[in-house]
Amino acid sequence: MSRVQKHRTVLGFGLLTAALALTACRPAMPAVNPEPPTLRRLTNAQFANSVRDLLGADIVIPGDLDPDERFFGLLALGASRTALSPRGVENVESSSYLLAEQALSPERRGGLVPCSPYGASDPECAAQFVTEFGRRAWRRPLSDAETDSLTGLAVSASQTLGDFYDGLEFALAAMLQSPNFLYRVELGEPDPDGALEDRYTGWEMASRLSFLLWNTTPDDELLDAAARGDLTTEEGVVQQTERLLSSPRSTEGLTAWFDDWMRLADLDDLYKDPLTFPHMSDTLGESARSESHRLFKLVAFDRDEDLRTMITTRRTFVDRELAALYDVPAPVRDGFAAIEHSEASSRRGLLGHASFLALNAHPVSTSATLRGKFVREVFLCAELPGPPAGVDTSIPPVTEAALTLRDRVQQHLADPSCASCHRSMDLVGLAFENYDGIGRFRTLEEGVTIDSSGELDGVLFDDAAGLATALAEHPDLGPCIVKSLVRYANGYHEDLGQLEALGWLAEDFALDEHRLRPLVVELTSSPLFRGTSPVDTEPLEEE
Repeated sequence: MSRVQKHRTVLGFGLLTAALALTACRPAMPAVNPEPPTLRRLTNAQFANSVRDLLGADIVIPGDLDPDERFFGLLALGASRTALSPRGVENVESSSYLLAEQALSPERRGGLVPCSPYGASDPECAAQFVTEFGRRAWRRPLSDAETDSLTGLAVSASQTLGDFYDGLEFALAAMLQSPNFLYRVELGEPDPDGALEDRYTGWEMASRLSFLLWNTTPDDELLDAAARGDLTTEEGVVQQTERLLSSPRSTEGLTAWFDDWMRLADLDDLYKDPLTFPHMSDTLGESARSESHRLFKLVAFDRDEDLRTMITTRRTFVDRELAALYDVPAPVRDGFAAIEHSEASSRRGLLGHASFLALNAHPVSTSATLRGKFVREVFLCAELPGPPAGVDTSIPPVTEAALTLRDRVQQHLADPSCASCHRSMDLVGLAFENYDGIGRFRTLEEGVTIDSSGELDGVLFDDAAGLATALAEHPDLGPCIVKSLVRYANGYHEDLGQLEALGWLAEDFALDEHRLRPLVVELTSSPLFRGTSPVDTEPLEEE
């Protein structure tokens, strides 16, 4: 979608002249010096999604894969820095054979194998399967040598076992445990037009687009576009981006980015002391995650609104469990439904969700530090240093002179070695003290009325609702959303070579009223996403 088309959509035909003037004054994205490419391991979700797309939605996915790891707060960045452990390699091998056995069972094989073998050993049929399935699984055409090797494996095994499909299992398992499937091999190539130093190939762009927008392996139409050479042009990338965005699958795919950005996967291991928090249950984490997902989908997709609305809205979605936690009437007996918090309530947007409040607290208490740190790091992209070595970071215990957390934090901030960092976190996190360690509203702590006022970079607020307004209006929020999406898309943390382009993209995001869809189109068609740097292949010098 061109900038004129975008402004026509946003402003309407009556303001098209103003949009054209704005467009004419807008310079192109500054030059980008991207990072060299890295091999990105599929996350567990991407592995599962890809296997289901390849083998069938009802396939049983083994659950013993290596865990995902975070880097700079994102699992997507961790995937660029971690490799399979020796135990993980063994687990992938055994999982691959289990998956192959399921996929080639009599009731499934007809939809997977494109030909009917004429006997226990059929090299032509085996080669056809390897060629067609291999392109989908490895996200590119196989070389002749790769096809011959996998076909030979299938034929040799079928001759030994006396059954075509039993032999084909070995070729299928080999493809599923190959680094070509388990890792995103996106190494780039020289740009013949010279617009970019290096560019991703069409096949690599198909993979990049699909994993960003659908969180899974490319479909046949995307691979066909790569085969035609469409994805080495900006126009072709925009066309496929808009196609992928028009599918309901993009809602789930980009929710994966939101989930990673908000660190919601940690809810799988949510623990609170049930004696301290009677509302704790084994299903609370799942419900809390679903609430935040539903709000994101409402704002970003159903209404195509300013993403900052997720911070300030009084609208949310609850089931009976969350309704009890929030002390509001359950809107429906089963499942989730929308509610609107009252204007008198300080519960606003994502900062009022149990997903945020419970995750960023201790098992038996709240934590102004954890909550303030989350706001700074996740919403404002602040990079906070760790505590100095040997410094006691614990909050002083309750005493008669310091009953509330605010009082104890003040004692903590009296230590000069702690004050500089903790002031920026704790004075923000204290805004949420009206919400206990699981997210339930309260007015008293140890019999004392809670003071939830504070300050965010010079803006004073009275409570969590005031903080939400201050955060939504903070000049760093929009650029931070852009940074998070770009980091997620590229798999690396930006450096000086990308800062100008990121600033340009953040300005464009603001021009598009902080909406997600235009941001995605602008990103995927830009050098930030399409360009890369050459891989250093020079041999190391011997000492």
